[in-house]
Amino acid sequence: MVGNNNAPKLLSVRSISKAFGTNKVLKSADLDLEQGEVLALIGGNGAGKSTLMKIIMGIYQPDSGEISIDGKTIAMTKPSVALSAGIYMVPQEPMLFPNMTVEENITMGFRESRRELKNRLRKIMEDIGWTFDLGRKANSLSIAEQTLVEILRALLRDAKILILDEPTSALTFDEVESFFRVIGDLRKKGIGIIYITHRLAEVFEIATHVSIMCDGIITLHGPVGDFNRDMLVKSLLPPNAEHTEKKAAECKIIDYSGKEPIFELRNFSGYGFSNISLKVYPGEILGVAGVVGAGRTELVSTIFGRDKALSGQAILDGKDITGMKTKDILKAGINYVPEDRYLFGIFGISSVGSNISSANLNDKSLGRFILNRRSEQSLAQTYIDHFRIKVTGQDQLMSSLSGGNQQKAVIARSLSTKPKLVIMDEPTRGIDAAARGDIYSIIHKLRDEGVAILLVSSDMEEIVELSDRAVCVFQGRVNAELCKEQITQDNLTSASFGVDIGKETLV
Repeated sequence: MVGNNNAPKLLSVRSISKAFGTNKVLKSADLDLEQGEVLALIGGNGAGKSTLMKIIMGIYQPDSGEISIDGKTIAMTKPSVALSAGIYMVPQEPMLFPNMTVEENITMGFRESRRELKNRLRKIMEDIGWTFDLGRKANSLSIAEQTLVEILRALLRDAKILILDEPTSALTFDEVESFFRVIGDLRKKGIGIIYITHRLAEVFEIATHVSIMCDGIITLHGPVGDFNRDMLVKSLLPPNAEHTEKKAAECKIIDYSGKEPIFELRNFSGYGFSNISLKVYPGEILGVAGVVGAGRTELVSTIFGRDKALSGQAILDGKDITGMKTKDILKAGINYVPEDRYLFGIFGISSVGSNISSANLNDKSLGRFILNRRSEQSLAQTYIDHFRIKVTGQDQLMSSLSGGNQQKAVIARSLSTKPKLVIMDEPTRGIDAAARGDIYSIIHKLRDEGVAILLVSSDMEEIVELSDRAVCVFQGRVNAELCKEQITQDNLTSASFGVDIGKETLV
């Protein structure tokens, strides 16, 4: 059931712009949704999808533009306005009270009597053919069932527009099939659905229309039948993709045959990933590509001992380090530059010098019982000079540095332990172009010095520019492994969105 072209759009978003400081996240974005339509919204990390949805839900306020429901312009000043207008967003992680029943979770917040609500709820379930034990406790539900409870919440609130954010990310194959039947039932009721996904296969299975979002605007829109996978993948690529791929093709290709890896994973599994096997060689940059939620950060966090490995092996320089504590992994020769430097990377109220030397507090060269201040200062100054960290002095507070200089200091601390392998998770996230260039130079110097680097990045161009080899992670598994001449934005984007790029591209 899709609304006719002459009727007002169920949802119309026009010229929505939004900036956070100097960062323009949305740039006059347009989006339409009709009754009974399933609009697949896809785009890379940072494209602006989440920001646009939060504006539609009244969580953020746009800098310009307007939103109309059934032809009537509405100022979405807060979430309650969006809910009253019939919009409901089902989060990627359902938010239920675990010790409450299904019925209690669905009906909380209403003023009607419990009997009236229960009758309405049963009528809704009967209309769409669902059966659900309303007396079950939420903590007994699977993720798929929790998602259905969230949808029932929406339907009890007379929602006519549903926003589903990666709804199948934690579902099994059978649960996905059942969930798609649920979406079919909702379509028959005339409910419009915005379906955010990174899985291109789902677009062709469940969606009626598709919109591609790149750099804050909708760059492509139309019926799903007008497109194929290749067209969608190409539309996800940035305008300079061809230029970047030419640069990659001109780079030197390294032959690793006959060499022993410094680090290896063998069928390594943990929370958020499974059966990962890969090798990293001395003086090599191995890129790890994939979209947010693919399992990349969970993988490297587990390697570093911050999370528990469930099975498989991690081998460093011939030694099994699986299950070792982080402090022992540091001693063995691995260090880690975390994705979130503010939360995990810096001691904001400590000095720059102390931040750089903090990974070496167990090093006897800095003193056995009392910290040798002169040795600490010498170590810190070496990296401040080498990495061109702009400081007024070593005693300057870490929190007062620019983002790029903070990141250099975090990298300096990781390298001060003289690691055999450095894991870098989004090393240039949130820093300016000049600092990015400096960090790229640091990474190249490390490789030239024989340090192995595991580079995790959502920036496909960064993977293309820096990596000697690359693996793509999709739904917690390695979806492709590429050697230098095969590392293009086209291949990386395809594999990161679950497209089989062909065995001829595998190493």
